[in-house]
This record gives sequence, C-alpha cells and structure tokens, in this order.
Amino acid sequence: MRRAVLALLALIALAVLYVAVQASRHPSLDPYRHLILPPAPATARGVRVTFAGNTTLLFDDGETAWMTDGFFTRPPVSSLIGRIAPDPATVDRMLRRLEVTRLAAVVPVHSHYDHAMDAPVVADRTGALLVGSASTLNIGRGAGLAEKQMREVKPGDTLPLGRFTLSFVASRHSPTPFTDGMTPDPVAAPLVPPARATAWREGQTWSIFVEHPSGFRALVQGSAGFIPGALSGRRADIVFLGVATLGKKDEAYRTDYWNEVVKRVGAKRVIPIHWDTFWRSLDEPLVPMPLLADNFGVAMDDLLKRAGPDHVEVRLPPPLTPFVP
Repeated sequence: MRRAVLALLALIALAVLYVAVQASRHPSLDPYRHLILPPAPATARGVRVTFAGNTTLLFDDGETAWMTDGFFTRPPVSSLIGRIAPDPATVDRMLRRLEVTRLAAVVPVHSHYDHAMDAPVVADRTGALLVGSASTLNIGRGAGLAEKQMREVKPGDTLPLGRFTLSFVASRHSPTPFTDGMTPDPVAAPLVPPARATAWREGQTWSIFVEHPSGFRALVQGSAGFIPGALSGRRADIVFLGVATLGKKDEAYRTDYWNEVVKRVGAKRVIPIHWDTFWRSLDEPLVPMPLLADNFGVAMDDLLKRAGPDHVEVRLPPPLTPFVP
C-alpha cells in the first residue's frame, strides 16, 4: 500500500511538472518572421489594418475606422482564479498608441472575455457603436452603455460603416476543453464587472465579411471553428484566420477547416490571428501561446503546406503597426 501511494504521488508530481513546463514553453516565432508583412507606406491609400494581438484588428480607409474586439486589458493567468474587469487606463494607453480617437464601431467576434470584455470601454472612449449578438449587448449593458450606442446583429445581417460593409454569418468556436463549439452559451443578463472570466460566455460566434468599394474583400474568422457549408457562395480575397488551438487539432480537422474557410471563399492570402499569448501585456513583444494550450509551429507549418498547392499566400501581420493587407 505504501509503495502504491508513493507511486501515485510520483505520478502526480510528474504531471504537475509537465504542466508547469509546457505552460512556460512557447514555440519560436523566428522561423516565420520572414512572413511578416511590411508596415504601410506613408503614402498608402485604400484600406489599412492594424493588428493589436489576439483578434483585435483596426480597419481604416482614411475616412472611417472601426475595430474588432478591442481587447487590451489582457489580465494575467494568475488573476483568472478570481474576478476580472477591464482596465480603463490600459485601454486608454493602447488607443493612444494606435492613434485612435474616434471609431464607427467595435465588433467582438464572440463574447468570451478575451474578445468582448474591453469592448464597452472602447465604445465609450471613442463614441463607437458596440455591435454584436444579444450576449455582447448584455456585456455593454453591464458596463453602463446606453442602448442607442449598441446595435444587435443576427446571422445574415449587413451593417454599413462609412464605405465599409460588414456581413455577419453564424459560425462556431473552435472545440476546446471549455467549449464544444456547438452548444449555445449566451450571456443571458447584463454582465457587471468585476466577474469571473467564465461569466463572459461565448454567445454567437461570427464569420465577418468586410467589403469596401476600393476592391477590398476580406473575411475575419476569429475562432478556428466552422459550420460546414455556411460560407458557400461568398467570396473574400483575404482571410484573417483564427488559429488558436489549431496546432492541437488532428489532420482531418485542419483539412476541413482549410477547405471550409479558406478554399470555399476563394482566398488568395491568409493572415493568421489569435495565435499570441493573450494574457501577456501588449507592452511586451507578442509570443505564440504556450505548448500547453497550442502548438503554433504545427499550425503554421500546416497552413504553409496547404497554401502552396492552392496558390494561397500566408503572411503574418506586424504587431501594432498599420499594414496593407
């Protein structure tokens, strides 16, 4: 009995050690740095995009600017055992860094905390509409946003923002130990922070098509989930492709994801997003998520393997710098 107990304790210790090591090991970005797009020239016209980590993207055509997510607080993992809340000072600092004073809209790709928690603060600071599902609007209500500053959208809706047109298609979250990507999980009442991270439930996950009369056609796929056939008949030249957890998926899943989200819309360029460690401050360099959560190298190598035969270019976004996508 004593030997059995000692063996069990040894196994537990090894498991804890493995988790600790994998949680601190991050795949290197170095093999893929040559794929990072250059900053936009000062004379660049048309649509420019700025990547601010996770799935926060700032779109700007010189007349109208709008943003997905606006997630800047990025609370550390240690805080997630308690209650979390937006940090307005961090939001203000990051908006200044991005040179954002006014936005037409802030649009979370779904309602988890790492996408929608800061969105009401961004809306408040910039005069933006908070746009999203009923769950996202309940996050806005909990933060005290006025109803006139929020816009609920449903699958199939379109929304004009200046010369941009956004189209909303229902999608699914990537299956993880915390969500199966299929079960509806709404924020059913106004969410008042601070609250536990799990209070920011998924709500509706979106595929967002972005069109501009300059010829810009893009798809923002914030999570590595999909609904078979949902994107049929739609076109996008560029896909901002959520890859979080893709490195932990099997070959069959990665094949289906590529076929449903990249090939089905006829994309010619893929720009991976949602790959960085979103609990690290944006004042630090972006690094891929730790091996405990994902394997960025596996995901990138898989994308590059598929891209060549399908004549698709894979490029990475420069962090916190406007670029021409």
